[in-house]
Amino acid sequence: MGARHRGRTIAMQALFSWDINRRPVGDLCDLDWLEPEQRDGEAADFARLLIAGALEHVEDIDTAISDHLEHWTLGRLAKVDLAILRLSAYSLLYQSDVAAGITINEAITLAKEYGTDDSYRFVNGVLDSIRTTDRP
Repeated sequence: MGARHRGRTIAMQALFSWDINRRPVGDLCDLDWLEPEQRDGEAADFARLLIAGALEHVEDIDTAISDHLEHWTLGRLAKVDLAILRLSAYSLLYQSDVAAGITINEAITLAKEYGTDDSYRFVNGVLDSIRTTDRP
């Protein structure tokens, strides 16, 4: 597993945790819930960037996600799917140096690994809609 994929996985787990218990961003970025050897390096640094960025812009990200949901609300989404969508929408909207295709493919991979059987289709559809209408 590459460092950036591992960083996205860590960030998704942190965003999931934030949605459940609203831990402060600084606490999440400490990565104190990981093994000590996992808290340093490229994956951890990338995860911190994603966590801090996604939570800094969470209101705008949630609005973008909500605007692209059909017959759903944020409150009805599975928490894992919402964490993946927040992480990936942050990348689509605020990380112009990351190709949209990479962001969406990574989101699909995370959804297949951590979500339900249909999560990856749902995540793909929402993110593709954001990519085609909201990405600068």
